[in-house]
Amino acid sequence: MQLFVYNPNSSAAMTALIARQARAAAGAGVTILAGGASAPVPPSIEGHHDAAMAVPPMLDALRRAEAAGADAHVIACFDDPGIAAAREVVQGPVIGIAQAAMQIASLLASRFSIVTTLPRSVPIIEDLALHYGMCHALQAVRAVDLPVLSLDADPDHARALLRREIIHARDHDRAEAVILGCAGMSDMCQTLSDETGIAVIDGVHAAVRLAGALAGGGYKTAKTGAYGWPRDKSGDQHQVSPLLKPAQ
Repeated sequence: MQLFVYNPNSSAAMTALIARQARAAAGAGVTILAGGASAPVPPSIEGHHDAAMAVPPMLDALRRAEAAGADAHVIACFDDPGIAAAREVVQGPVIGIAQAAMQIASLLASRFSIVTTLPRSVPIIEDLALHYGMCHALQAVRAVDLPVLSLDADPDHARALLRREIIHARDHDRAEAVILGCAGMSDMCQTLSDETGIAVIDGVHAAVRLAGALAGGGYKTAKTGAYGWPRDKSGDQHQVSPLLKPAQ
């Protein structure tokens, strides 16, 4: 079985980190095909503008990966950018790390919090939780106020800030599990869980395991409705609506 794990930003260091974590998470018989974007896609995704820039090359990469034999796909950015469009252009399951982490957390704990990078990401993640039907379980979305690329630049400082917010989530939010809200945090997951005594969930690990389970079960993306293949519109110009016909 082959899983395509894609980093939508153009940070080569983060693509390498995601690939390592995905391969560590993969089960027996699972091959990880890792890829990432290149410039002019931003080196980190921090808001709607960055996510919009990342989507077109991501869709092309998913198409190519499936043509090369990928059975399922993981989008390794916690904004889950372009997830619905991605499900239109490929047949195999497409898993976003935010949705996967929330689903796994909801199976393991009755309440969870999320710790992310910048405050501007908080409303984006809250909207995702609403879309995924997770607001009843989500206690809080906390931000350490660090840019995404600072996670790699000073990992010890980043880990200390994450530890502090995880403890606050445990003690003040009454969270029973905490999700790390950025793929760039994935290598800190086990250490933070050991240091805080609470289940800490990494979306890359969760998404890889979930994608492997779906692909192994033979599941495919539904193509009869919202996730149907994009239409070929080459002949549409000859089918003008009567309301749009030019005046005689």
